[in-house]
Amino acid sequence: MSHHPRLPLVLGLLLAVTAGVAIPLQGRINGALGTRLNDGVGAALVSFSIGLAVMVLMTCVLPGGRAGFRQIIPSVRERRFPPIYLAAGTIGAFFVFSQSLTIGILGVALFTVAAVMGQTLSGLLADRAGIGPAGKRPLTTMRLIGTALAVASVVWAVSPRFGATGDLQSWLIPVLLPVLAGFLISFQQAMNGTAAVHYGTPIIATLINFISGTSVLLVAWLIKTLIAGPGEALPAEWWFYLGGPLGCIFIGLGAVLVRSLGVLLTGLGMIAGQLVGSLVLDLAFPTPGTVVELATVAGPILTLVAIVLTTLPWPRRALRFR
Repeated sequence: MSHHPRLPLVLGLLLAVTAGVAIPLQGRINGALGTRLNDGVGAALVSFSIGLAVMVLMTCVLPGGRAGFRQIIPSVRERRFPPIYLAAGTIGAFFVFSQSLTIGILGVALFTVAAVMGQTLSGLLADRAGIGPAGKRPLTTMRLIGTALAVASVVWAVSPRFGATGDLQSWLIPVLLPVLAGFLISFQQAMNGTAAVHYGTPIIATLINFISGTSVLLVAWLIKTLIAGPGEALPAEWWFYLGGPLGCIFIGLGAVLVRSLGVLLTGLGMIAGQLVGSLVLDLAFPTPGTVVELATVAGPILTLVAIVLTTLPWPRRALRFR
């Protein structure tokens, strides 16, 4: 097992925000690729395949990657962590699949709120159960308040876009899919962080993620192609293929950060980065229907306040449940 020192809190939070910024950028790129291909599953498969190629290259070139690769079989054979952790990448594949299936119905705003609600709830549960490498973290009143504030900030930030969502009946059932996808994301980060500790590097945890995720998406794409036929030809523009490398960034950083910050705080930092990244994209490269109002700017600020509430050294009064 690796015993690398944990990151300082401020540095860890800055890295979490940076990782979060990559998420909306990846979503914008993959969404554009899915539109060009007329195939959301195919776009996700392209993104994962390129990410897998990047991680294979890093594993072969970097000494730490090669050393970590040699730890895969011993880690599995000695059951240093549950074997199910090897399938953590299927959660990422499910998240991308839920995007392609429901964003057309829900819109980006409602999808984001639903996924964040699921992620923050599971972050609390994963920390309390001690699933991640940071161990058990108590369920305190301030952590609950910070989590609720984070969800409220996302709702407020995306509220200007709710008008395009449609009536209640049209999205009430589809919204459960991104809630489930977001709920599973925190457990993916916890599993990756634990596996990375035993491999000695986040490179291999990220590599295994892309192997399992790509495998699931390949099967889904083959089934879709047999039923509905292939999509359009791949585009020539290079920027359509940046989604995979961006995925390497936030999956790899997430595996590192949960050891220092815990699952909940890592998730909150990434949510803050996601809101900041979305705001920058909306200002610099607006899409049709983009709305930037006071709420759009204030949402990320409120999320940062939520992070402060969950990290300050408040008196630790853990909530007890019977």
